[in-house]
Parts: sequence; C-alpha cells; structure tokens
Amino acid sequence: MQLVVARIGRAHGIKGEVTVEVRTDEPELRLGPGAVLATEPAGAGPLTIETGRVHSGRLLLRFEGVRDRTAAEALRNTLLIAEVDPAELPEDPEEFYDHQLMDLDVVLADGTGIGRITEITHLPSQDLFIVERPDGSEVMIPFVEEIVTEIDLAEQRAVITPPPGLIDASQAVIASARDEEAGDEESGDGAPATGRDA
Repeated sequence: MQLVVARIGRAHGIKGEVTVEVRTDEPELRLGPGAVLATEPAGAGPLTIETGRVHSGRLLLRFEGVRDRTAAEALRNTLLIAEVDPAELPEDPEEFYDHQLMDLDVVLADGTGIGRITEITHLPSQDLFIVERPDGSEVMIPFVEEIVTEIDLAEQRAVITPPPGLIDASQAVIASARDEEAGDEESGDGAPATGRDA
C-alpha cells in the first residue's frame, strides 16, 4: 500500500537541498537516508534520500543525483510516496494512518450518525476529516482531540463532540463586535458585555 509521506517545497541553497512539507508522523522512519520513495508525478522518481537535516524548524532533504538548485527546484510540489505494509500500525496508539480512517462512520456521543469519512486533508495546522452526509453534502471535521473524542477501529467509527454550528449551521453562535460595543455603552463602566445569541 502506498502512503504520501511528504511534499517537496522550494529549493534551499545551491547544493540540491529542498524543503519538505512532512505528511507523516514518523519522518525518521519514512524520510531517513537511504529511503527510496515513489513520486507523483511518477516521472520525477523514484528518489533516494541521501541526507536529511532540520534547519529553522523545517526538514531539508537532499536526493541522490540532485546536485544543484536548478535540479532541486524542478522537484517542487512533487509528492513523496512510501510503500507501507497494510498491516503495519503506527507506534503511537493515538496515531492512525489515513487508510485506517477512511470510510469510518462518524457519530455523535449519543450514537447519532453524521456520515462517513471520504477524505482526509492535511493542513499545516491540523488535519481535517471530509465527511459525506447521507444527503450527499459534506462537512469538514477538524481531527483534534477536543472534537474527535474516540477512534474505534473495531467498530469502524469515529465519535465526535462538535461545537455548536460545526455540523448544523443553524446552531451557530454568532458574536458581533457591534453587539459588544453597544453593551459596553449601556453598562457605562467599560466592562465587557455578556455575549448573546444572534
């Protein structure tokens, strides 16, 4: 099974190094020297990692045969893909591979069905579940502990406790700066006003 483990960013320096956007929780395993990775587009690879180092909080890689900035820049936006045994699990029991999460049923704590996970989007700040609802619409669920409270692979479900408005927009609480300013004027003492539902 193939997993996307990184995306190549811009060239760094003049000796063929590139920055990479890491998309794996195990970079030391997947992106270590000697690792041979397939690519998307396929014509850019396979690529063998020669060296890796962290610089200013970013991982820099150099690939065999890539010796200058021009060659490194030509790899920009290429996806790096590792071959992984489908039975292999992350070392941390709180971490999951994308393929383990795909098609899980998403339910509320009381068992109410929301939909199923059809895609996982990896953003710099967090991951998002793209959940398809029974009516065909989609909702994005941030994959954070405060919202996704349980992943039960045996039962093939993800339990969520969404904040108001995440699932049903009609339940959203809208805070308006104008309301707060009016509340301040009415109180006359500059104390913050109590929020109210719009």
